[in-house]
Amino acid sequence: MSHSVTVTRTTTTTTTSAIIINTGYIKTWPGILKFAELILGIITVGLVSYYYQRYSNFTQTPETFFLLMAVTFLVGTFLLLLSCLISISTSSIISKTIYEVVYHGFAFILLLAASLTFIIEVNHKKHSYSYDYEPYFAAAIIGLVNSALYLLSTIFAQRSYRGL
Repeated sequence: MSHSVTVTRTTTTTTTSAIIINTGYIKTWPGILKFAELILGIITVGLVSYYYQRYSNFTQTPETFFLLMAVTFLVGTFLLLLSCLISISTSSIISKTIYEVVYHGFAFILLLAASLTFIIEVNHKKHSYSYDYEPYFAAAIIGLVNSALYLLSTIFAQRSYRGL
């Protein structure tokens, strides 16, 4: 017995201008780490910027170096997090590249160096930082915590890059 079958194909194309936010990324460990790094970076930049002494009698190289590193990696982390949040494909593709390993590795090393230099300078010149000692010390400690988070991000990025 034979019978006939009719196959109908319909192609539908839709376009949208809505931006879809990848909220699932913020629930992953790399997303949580980037968000925490961003928040701690905002706090350190805010503290040091508010108490930054532009016209003092001593050199401010550690203070400026710390602020420069904190701002640099604050902006970089913000852009990485933003691109992973507004593009679903970015969050899956960028983690498989060497970029995140290199970025987080350099962030760890440079922020650790800046935080240690700044904490040593603040402790060494306590009397010079009379009113600003506590906020600067807190900013340096938060910078050390943030550098530890960048180390964790480097480890996660290395595992993702290797395919583990």
